[in-house]
Parts: sequence; structure tokens; C-alpha cells
Amino acid sequence: MQESRRGFLFGVAAYSLWGAFPLYWPLLEPAGAVEILAHRVMWSAVTMALVMVALRQTSAVMAVVRDRRRFRLLAFAAVVISVNWAAYIWGVNNGRVVETSLGYFINPLVTVLMGVLVLGERLRQLQWVAVGIGTLAVVVLTVDYGRLPYVALVLAFTFGSYGLAKKQAGVDAVVSLTVETAVIAPVAGAYVAWLVLTGSSSMGSEGLGHALLFTTTGVVTAIPLLCFGAAAIRVPLVVLGLLQYLAPVIQFALGVLLFHEAMPPGRWIGFGLVWVALMIFTVEAVNHRRRQLRLVAEASAC
Repeated sequence: MQESRRGFLFGVAAYSLWGAFPLYWPLLEPAGAVEILAHRVMWSAVTMALVMVALRQTSAVMAVVRDRRRFRLLAFAAVVISVNWAAYIWGVNNGRVVETSLGYFINPLVTVLMGVLVLGERLRQLQWVAVGIGTLAVVVLTVDYGRLPYVALVLAFTFGSYGLAKKQAGVDAVVSLTVETAVIAPVAGAYVAWLVLTGSSSMGSEGLGHALLFTTTGVVTAIPLLCFGAAAIRVPLVVLGLLQYLAPVIQFALGVLLFHEAMPPGRWIGFGLVWVALMIFTVEAVNHRRRQLRLVAEASAC
């Protein structure tokens, strides 16, 4: 019971920190999204290397590097999560926090749809209903915005692709992020070096405090991941599935209440449809899991 409670608190901490990211990225301005991304990758690579050594995961990392299939999957994961991070940072720093929250709200629906398209999985009836309502929500929001909510869609599909690659690789979260950041770090380092050589780097041009803030991007990336890892081994997946909505809820609240982003009636209707879809999806998933557990218990009793 005590371990379950600790796991729940770790999960709340992880998703709350992810939800609070819109408060952090603007602190790094006037740096652009790509420069911030490059520093995030570089400092995350340094941070995860230290974590790897501290947790004695060096041999596990080397085993993944030697495994061509898993390494290719994690290299792909590294590319798509880099696009995801760039889109998220750009969205937050360009007044689209509400739209970024939409991306993570619809991500579970996109993930199950990708399971159908890529893995050949079959959706249950209510899952199709949820996906259909989610699709209608995107149509409504497209009409309201006057364009596709492309930031949200990029976030949802890249994060869904990331999760799919990670699932197929089957690697521990710490080991996985260590390999991913190491793959992208040379490119990020080269870009930062180019910015410095051309005098375009904002790191150092805004004072010592601003420069030091860049170095915290690695820690900011690692802490929620470690909290999530601690939660994942202590609480059921159903609990984690419910907790995942905490991050976009916080982002949405920040966008509306703190940053005062516009929410006309059409946008409320679109988000309302998304929330209805998620309620159907979540209730169906919980009930399905309960049925599966009951069948296992009955089979064991026989």
C-alpha cells in the first residue's frame, strides 16, 4: 500500500512537471525554438550520461547499442521526439499553449489509431466511437481556427510514433533516453557551435543567469522522466493512463487562465468533443481491463 501511494505521488509529480513546462520555455527567450531544442538535447545527453553512471546502467546502454534492431528503433524515436520537442517549444513560445495541450489530449486516440494502421490491431466498438468523436473535434477546431491545428497534430503524431517505437524496442526508460539523446547530441552540438561561430548564439549574450538557465534543460528533462519511471513500477497501467491527462489539463489551464489565449465558442465545442471522446475511451479501457482480470481470476479458480 505504501509503495502504491509513493508510486501515485511520483506519477503526479512527473505529469505535473510536464504540464508546467509552458512556464519554463519562455524563460529561455530570446533564443528560438531550434536553439532551445539543441541545448535541451545537449544538456539532456550530459545529464543522462551522469544518471546512467550513477544507476550503473552502462552495460545496459552498450547492449542496446550493439543490438541493431533496437538501436534503429531508438534512433527513429530520437528523431521524432526531437520534432515533438521543437514543435512544443515553438508552440509555447508563440502563444499556442492551448493548442499544445490539445496535442496531448488527442494523443491517446492517435496512439490507438496508429496501433490499427501500423500493428494491425483491432479496436473495440467504443474505441472506434471515441476515435470518431475525436476526429469530429479536429474538424470543428479546424473550422474555428481557420486552419488545421497543425501544432497539436504534429505533437500527437510524433509522440504517438515515439511511443510506438519505444514499445517495439522494449528498453528501460533511462537507458532509452540515454541512447536517444546520444544519437541526436552530435547534430545539436554542431548547430550550437555554428551559432557561436556566426555570433548568432543567445547563450551568453543575455547574461550569466540566462546562460546558466540553458544548462538546466537537461535536468528539467530528466527529473520528470525519473519520476515517471518510479511510478511505472509501483502503480497499475490504468492509474498511469488516467494520470497522463494531468499534463494537458495543466497546460490548458495555463493557456486560458494565465496566458489569456482566446477561447471562442467554436473552440470550446471542439475541446468539449475531445473530452467526451477521452471519457468514452478511458471508461471503456477501465471496464475492459476489469473484464480481463475477472476472466483470468475465473480461469485460475477452475
